[in-house]
Amino acid sequence: MAFSKKNELNVLINLAASDSTIGEREAKLIYMVGQANGISRDEVKQLMENPQPITQLSAMTSDEKFEHLYYLIQMMKMDGQVFKSEILFCENIAEKLGYKKGVVGELSAHIYSDPSITADRHMLRKKAEKFLK
Repeated sequence: MAFSKKNELNVLINLAASDSTIGEREAKLIYMVGQANGISRDEVKQLMENPQPITQLSAMTSDEKFEHLYYLIQMMKMDGQVFKSEILFCENIAEKLGYKKGVVGELSAHIYSDPSITADRHMLRKKAEKFLK
């Protein structure tokens, strides 16, 4: 069974809610990622109101894992505050994706909270590959 875009979005929602609230900028990114993946605004809203437990990350391709990690780190930085709980959540998900925890700190230095500022994905992917288990 392939890892669905709704499942992927659910992980972002869980991260956004890990500090007990989904901020406006976080919600905006979640809606933007949902729209980019063909998920309607209503479906995204429903997912945000009822986040599900995270499962089946191993079913993702290596490209999907990297993209997911990228958006996960961007989401962590979205509200301008990075909480320890968010870092731990990202590290936990990174490990489930097949990376060592240190990938979060390494990529975080190069990923911007503003989705309109795009980082050099090729460079980031090379950095992330060094943290594969």
